[in-house]
Amino acid sequence: MVATTDLEVQRITVHGHERAFVKAGPEVGTAPAILLLHGLGCDHTTWLPVLGKLAKKYTVIAPDLLGHGQSAKPRADYSVGGYANGMRDLLTVLGIDKVTVVGHSLGGGVAMQFAYQFPERTERMVLVAPGGLGPEVTPMIRAVSLPGFHQVMGALTLPGVRHLGRAGLRALSRSGLAITHDLDEVADIYESFKDPRARRAIAHVVRAVVDVRGQIVTMVDRAYLTQAMPMLVVWGTEDKVIPVKHAETAAMIAPGAQVEVLGNSGHFPHKDHPERFVKVVNDFVRSTQPASYHRGRWRQLLRNGPLEPVTEQLHLARAVPIA
Repeated sequence: MVATTDLEVQRITVHGHERAFVKAGPEVGTAPAILLLHGLGCDHTTWLPVLGKLAKKYTVIAPDLLGHGQSAKPRADYSVGGYANGMRDLLTVLGIDKVTVVGHSLGGGVAMQFAYQFPERTERMVLVAPGGLGPEVTPMIRAVSLPGFHQVMGALTLPGVRHLGRAGLRALSRSGLAITHDLDEVADIYESFKDPRARRAIAHVVRAVVDVRGQIVTMVDRAYLTQAMPMLVVWGTEDKVIPVKHAETAAMIAPGAQVEVLGNSGHFPHKDHPERFVKVVNDFVRSTQPASYHRGRWRQLLRNGPLEPVTEQLHLARAVPIA
């Protein structure tokens, strides 16, 4: 198994902006490829609990999205469509034609957009507590879209304040309460906000997908396209960032999708239960055939649209819980 402590962060410049990523597992072309997309304010390190195990069977690419981690943080396009384009171009430079795309939170929204924009390059989708399945999202993320976020967070990340705040979040995360389940990860995100470039980038990202009322971007109206692509949805029962009830929406609007809800898990099920997560992903890949893109079939799906109106699907999804 690949030792994650030995992974080297590689860098490549695409469109004039440096992209950081790690690559693990067999050489390109000798094993199926998996693209791991992290969530808002995170970076490739969120995948370290599972990356080495996945690299036993797959060529794994885990980038830092633009504006995150060690990648550049320019004034740029931070929409999910822009991120999907960036991932296509990174894969092209690396010589990877097709991937199973795995996205967590914001990365889940990017994964859906990638599959929609580039179905010919997507074999499967794995969505981990993804955005894009309903408006509800934690007030902490909605607050990032408000005027003054940059200045307020600048004050809250001054050295003494930041150290106290980070220590407090980590202490609360050890309380065992469901409401504090993910605060250890929140502490890492808080730490990253000390960089004003990162704060500006995150604010651009959030304003592209969230307003004060919640999530703006949705995959619900295009979920019927998953008829042509295997999809797995993984969620944690104690998720306080994006509610687990959105998994019910996924099950309803994409009836062919596999849905796994992990108990005693928050917004980061791949970190809470890495062994279980890897098994679920391995079983999904082994039990499904990679999608094969046919322009005629895609055209027919677009022409026919969903079997039921989207509003009716959502009403049913909210009324019928997952078993």
